[in-house]
Amino acid sequence: MKISGTSRRARIVTLTFAMGAFLAIPSWAQQKRAITVGEAKGLPFSDGIVVGNTLYIAGTEGTDESNKLKPGGIGPETQAALENIQKVVRKAGFAMEDIVSVTVYLADIKEFSEMNKVYKSVMPDPKPTRATVQAAGLVNDARIEISAIAIKTKK
Repeated sequence: MKISGTSRRARIVTLTFAMGAFLAIPSWAQQKRAITVGEAKGLPFSDGIVVGNTLYIAGTEGTDESNKLKPGGIGPETQAALENIQKVVRKAGFAMEDIVSVTVYLADIKEFSEMNKVYKSVMPDPKPTRATVQAAGLVNDARIEISAIAIKTKK
């Protein structure tokens, strides 16, 4: 049986092909790109992952180049953690101004005020949204761990 000059089978084949082509459009599937800063630490995660225009930054501690916690307590650890986040942000081709959300994990919530002083001096305005929680314990007996999300917008 012909429908408008085209057989039903031909229309089904054409429609199936068109749907397949539509689903294969690259804009529907965004590629992931892993960001690694410095030497791979042998841990089962990336320092950051870029998907489209969004950068997801793993929990980052206040460590130095030798991967040791910065001595001196929450202030120096906070400074180092934010510097480490900045390294990931820059390597991914983003800027600190692109950060839209931050989660801060503190070993002791009583250190909130001291952490906040350093945080305010480093993070650009407008400040990203933020959640701060006390964790029962952090890896390496760290005082702080910070994760973040950055979105690159057209300017």
